[in-house]
Amino acid sequence: MAEKNYYDILGVKKDASDAEINRAYRKLAAKYHPDVNHEPGAEEKFKKINEAYEVLHDQQKRAQYDQFGSAGPQGGFGGGQGFGGFGQGGFSQSGFGDFGDIFSDLFGGGRARRDPSAPRQGRDLQYNMTLDFMDAIFGKETTIKYDREAECDVCHGSGAKPGKSPSTCHTCGGSGVVMQRRQTMMGMMQSQTVCPTCHGTGKEIKPEDQCDKCHGSGHVQEKHKLKVKVPAGIDDGQQMRLQNQGEAGTNGGPYGDLYIVFRVTPSRDFKRDGSTIYVDQDISFAQAALGDKIKVKTVHGDVDLKIPAGTESETSFRLRGKGVPHINGNGNGDEHVTVHVKTPKNLNKRQKEAMLAFAEASGEHVAGYKGGFFDKLKDRFEEK
Repeated sequence: MAEKNYYDILGVKKDASDAEINRAYRKLAAKYHPDVNHEPGAEEKFKKINEAYEVLHDQQKRAQYDQFGSAGPQGGFGGGQGFGGFGQGGFSQSGFGDFGDIFSDLFGGGRARRDPSAPRQGRDLQYNMTLDFMDAIFGKETTIKYDREAECDVCHGSGAKPGKSPSTCHTCGGSGVVMQRRQTMMGMMQSQTVCPTCHGTGKEIKPEDQCDKCHGSGHVQEKHKLKVKVPAGIDDGQQMRLQNQGEAGTNGGPYGDLYIVFRVTPSRDFKRDGSTIYVDQDISFAQAALGDKIKVKTVHGDVDLKIPAGTESETSFRLRGKGVPHINGNGNGDEHVTVHVKTPKNLNKRQKEAMLAFAEASGEHVAGYKGGFFDKLKDRFEEK
């Protein structure tokens, strides 16, 4: 299945804000909706637009798409099936629900608006957490603080003073919308817009009956403090969902969710790929030729590593179970140690003599080597 670029489909950049994604979707949906555009291919184009919007307007799905692509973590994004699929009429159920309001705003009528007094879940929030390399491997418990809208503890979300209650909006009659008529090039057009009095809730509170703490909104801004247990083995770019830790819902709806996105600082000693750790280790020529037992670093502490005689440079050794804990399973990954044989520099006299003796014993002649004073004097006489 070909990879789908949802950002290109909506015509937005990868770092587009939620507002930019919503604007792009509304514009394209209004252009290609089959009820408006009867050209061949319009319906298929609308399906792609709807599928892209379903992914990008949801923070969790968007984060998964950015990490795994349109195939999803288990191949679940393709064709819209990973996010609820398409209905019998060919339109994504949740996406078309959003578009019903858009189409109604643009042309009047359309699908019936949802009940403004129905409970609605609050907005999801995202929190970026930076972790030390070792904390990501072994996990940690920490406390985070962030701003969110919480339910007012005085009126419990109603917006009214204790003993008072909201009444049906006198402007819209509780529907949450009002009808407007305007003259256009195509004649008189009628459209639905959000009620300016109740802002779509269908209810209003008299100024004198509004809650003194939240001033009628039912919500207050708070600095929320939360204990978080970071699981061992978390990796850079991964996220964790904490239910009901987002913003307060409306009309008694539940809180939204909090998504923690992890950023892991790199290590000077280790390189990581999933649950596998990679380490570079320098050894001497003598250790490589004769063999040795050396200490190497692992994330679990120093361990012994046996270097067999005759080991060549760039040889890799595997240390089982010395890698990162598997985040969704038991046990650890492995560590791979790559040895690099260092060429000695600035040899002293004894080292040079030993190297020359080794070369002579190996039947080699090192033509580029010049010895001490007498050797140089001898060479000079031979040249004459």
